Formats: sequence, C-alpha cells, structure tokens
Amino acid sequence: MTDWDTWQGLAVAVGLGLLVGVERERRRVNGEASVAGVRTFALLGMAGAVAELIGGIGIALAGAFVGLLVLASYRASRNQDPGLTTEMAMLVVFLLGVLAMRALALAAGLGVVVAVLLAAKSRAHRFVQGVLTDQELHDALLLAAAATIVLPLLPDQAVDPWHVLNFRKLWLLAVIVMAISACGHVAQRAFGARTGLLLAGLAGGFASSSATIAGMGARARREPALAGACAGAGMLSNVSTVAQLALVVGVVSPPLLARVWPALLLSGATVVVFSLLAARAVRHVPGDAVATAGRAFEPKQALLFVAVLATVMLAAAGLQAWLGDVALDVVLAVSGLADAHAAAASAAQLVASGRVAIDGVLPGMALAVTANSAVKLLLAGVNGGRTYLRRLLPGVMAMVLAFALGLWLWA
Repeated sequence: MTDWDTWQGLAVAVGLGLLVGVERERRRVNGEASVAGVRTFALLGMAGAVAELIGGIGIALAGAFVGLLVLASYRASRNQDPGLTTEMAMLVVFLLGVLAMRALALAAGLGVVVAVLLAAKSRAHRFVQGVLTDQELHDALLLAAAATIVLPLLPDQAVDPWHVLNFRKLWLLAVIVMAISACGHVAQRAFGARTGLLLAGLAGGFASSSATIAGMGARARREPALAGACAGAGMLSNVSTVAQLALVVGVVSPPLLARVWPALLLSGATVVVFSLLAARAVRHVPGDAVATAGRAFEPKQALLFVAVLATVMLAAAGLQAWLGDVALDVVLAVSGLADAHAAAASAAQLVASGRVAIDGVLPGMALAVTANSAVKLLLAGVNGGRTYLRRLLPGVMAMVLAFALGLWLWA
C-alpha cells in the first residue's frame, strides 16, 4: 500500500469507530447500559487498522485482547443489559478496522450498515414484536431457505432437447415472485388498511394478476362499498404484470428486453395513470376494511407459476420445432391465455437460444398480452359484476393499446 492508501485506511477505520461510537454513546446517555462509547469505538477501529499494518501476529494479539475486552464488557453490564449488541459491535468495529486497510470501500459500506442496524433498534423491535406474526416469520424463513439453500443447488444449464428449461432461472423467478409479494404484504401490515388494499393488489400481481383481479372482484361483489378501491387494486396488479414481464424477459434474453422496453414503459405508465384515477376511491374506505393478518406470500402460487411457466415454455419450443415459425404467433397467443409471463418467457428463450429472431416474436408477444388481458376482463366480469368490469375495462384496454403502440413505434 502507498502512504496515501495507508492514511485513507486509518481514517476510514477511525471514522467507522466514531460513527458506531456516537450511536452507542447516545444509548448510554438515554440510560441504557453500555461500557463503550465514542472514544472506545474509535480506538477499536484504529486498533484493527494498526494490527493489519503489523501483520498476522498483530492481528492475533489485538484480536485476543479485543475478545477479552468484549468478555469484560459483558460481565460488567449483564445485570443491566443481558444483550450482546454492544459487545458484538466492538468486535465488528475492530474487524472493520482490519478490513479498511484491505478493502476501503467495502469496510466503509459495512460500517454504515452496522450503524444503521444499531440505530434502528426501537423500530426493529417494534416491527418484530408488534407487526410481524408467527406465520410471517415462518414465511420469511421459508423464503430465506429457497434463496440461500435451494437456489445454489440447482443446475445452471438447460435439461431439455430444445434448451429452454433452466431450473436455476425458473427457481430464481419463483424466489423473486415470493420476495416481492412478501414485501408488499409487509408494507400492507405496516401502513394500514387504506393503503394496504392497494398494496395487496400491487403485490398480488407478482403472483398472478389474473387471480388478483378475480379475488378483488369477488370482494367487490361481497362489499359494494369497496368496489372502487378493489378496482384500483385490481388495476394496480397490472403494474406488477408489466414489471414482471420486463423481469422475465430481462433474465432470459437481455437483447429482447432492449428491444421491447419502450413498449413496456409506455404500457406501465398507462397502467399507473389509470390506477391513480381508480385509487381515489381509497379515500372513502373505512380504516378497518382490510384484513391485515395472513401469509406474506403463497408458496403454492409461486410453484404453480413456475410449473405453468416451464410447461408453456416447453410446449412452445416443441410446437415451434414441429410446426415451424409460422405457428409461433398462435402458440404465444394461446400461452398468453394462461399467463402473459409464460408467453414472454417462451419468446425470450427462443430468442436467447437463437431459434427465432427478435422481430419474429414481437407480434406474438403483443397477441399474448392481448389474450391475457381478455382473460382478466372475463374474470373481472364473472367475479365482480358489471360495475367492477366497467371500472377496469378502460385501463386494461389502454394498457394493451399502449403496449402494441410501443412495439409499432420502436420496432
């Protein structure tokens, strides 16, 4: 390291210690037990940096001393505060001081994260104890297992004759669907009933916009006073549809996304405008009109999404290989009846594998979005009745026209 690099590392190490120390000092001023404050944490950061300059022996000796210091701190404060937050912060600051001499930016970023976590104690405890339910905690653990255990174990290669089924990519899409739905559910629980209805529609769209529209329609039929708010939530689920279309296409075939993003952006903006107009009815929704308990996400819906996606992708590739490019538009349109994302993924996979040119899938994608929107309107009429359908019809039709117009203008 150069002299300037050394001084930078030392400055960051001390600065991170000061940042964490200020937060711990405020806790001590407010009456919480803490044997370490601003000066101690600053010195711990500097100790880590100096130990790194000395070498392995310095790190070992300083680390052992910090371990004893942490033990002494806990013994001194365990009667007032049996927790280990301050002691763990001391150890982390020392390690960040060592890291600052090796990876300056990483150490700085992690130090800010540590300070934020410490400062968010009250909010985090309130959220875990007063907002998060046992079922939602179970869902969070399930999501973590799906992302950190199952995903890395899946093979990252195609397993079918047409090279369209990649289990890791399919599972990644399922994890993303569950994660975004969980975020929407948590937001609903945190922000209350009025905003929660719209957030439920937005989050539900990532699992299935068609199912969300049908469910909101059934609720609107049972409770006519909520018809306007349910229509706004149902329309908002199409925002998720457009975003997920971009996600699916971008994961499978970035070149296709580069071609269709203007159409997706135009249709998404159209959906947002109509959603905001429909969402004005939320002002009249009673504060306790929306249930706030339940699951953060439905794993069966995510797995069904992946199953439908894989089936449609495989069928589309097989039909395209059997019938040729002439049947591609029909295949994508039929796929769109079940799921627009599946049709988009099929088109993207065909482009990614080099079987079809980008221009060859654009008409089929437009037909798929149209067919899927027709199914949504049918579900809206059947489940929600004429009033609910009339509220959704203009926005859904405008979304389809905007998508087709975007493909035509930028094709």
